[in-house]
Amino acid sequence: MTIPLPFEQRGTANMPGHWLLARLGKRILRPGGKEMTEHMLDDAQLRGADVVELAPGLGKTAASILHREPTSYRGIESDADAVAHSAAAVGTVGVVTQGDAAATGLAADSADAVVGEAMLSMQTDAHKAEIIAEAFRLLRPGGRYAIHELALQPDDLDVETKTEIRKELARAIKVNARPLTRTEWTELLTAAGFEVSVVRFAPMALLEPRRMIADEGVVGTARIVRNILRDPAARKRVLDMRGTFTTYRRYMSAIEIVASKPQR
Repeated sequence: MTIPLPFEQRGTANMPGHWLLARLGKRILRPGGKEMTEHMLDDAQLRGADVVELAPGLGKTAASILHREPTSYRGIESDADAVAHSAAAVGTVGVVTQGDAAATGLAADSADAVVGEAMLSMQTDAHKAEIIAEAFRLLRPGGRYAIHELALQPDDLDVETKTEIRKELARAIKVNARPLTRTEWTELLTAAGFEVSVVRFAPMALLEPRRMIADEGVVGTARIVRNILRDPAARKRVLDMRGTFTTYRRYMSAIEIVASKPQR
């Protein structure tokens, strides 16, 4: 049985950009690409850990997490169709349930690592703080919270430019994206009680040919390009997204942060 993609019932014009790309065959939907995801998971020290992933989506990162042999894996995903996709990727070696990343219902101090990618950037600042607080609650003392998100740069970027970029991103990807600077990201984490231990950056090159090939392979990239060329409405959306990314690329990057819950 074919599992429907999340938001598949929406038309191309209004579909969130990441699910539109998924419909076209793109499976790596992270701002820093597969390489940054792998760095983040290594930095999070997942072997032998009880891991919770927030918003696993299509399950690509879940597969990489399981490759590192955690003791347990639990995914919390808000979209029912995405739950089915990530559960299929996890199989019998983990559990994926539908739920809210800000209120998972899981026990406090029950995880050694919490992972989230490309989901905090799509939330308001207040909801970011709620999700981060939930990650802190879930972690045991010494546990790690690893995120891979979209960042704005430089750190002293003026408010007007930040607002312009956020508006244009929201228009292009049909999601109310609100990326932050390095300082803003780290301040959110430290305000929740975390201690930041790792920060890495990578170019935000989601739709650039070199990154596409690195993430999807030559055959996968060719399939995506073929699907784009066959669908005029999707092609218009993808070109618009790529144009927005290109216009603001000097102000945008991918950021990885690993933060720890202090030992008592």
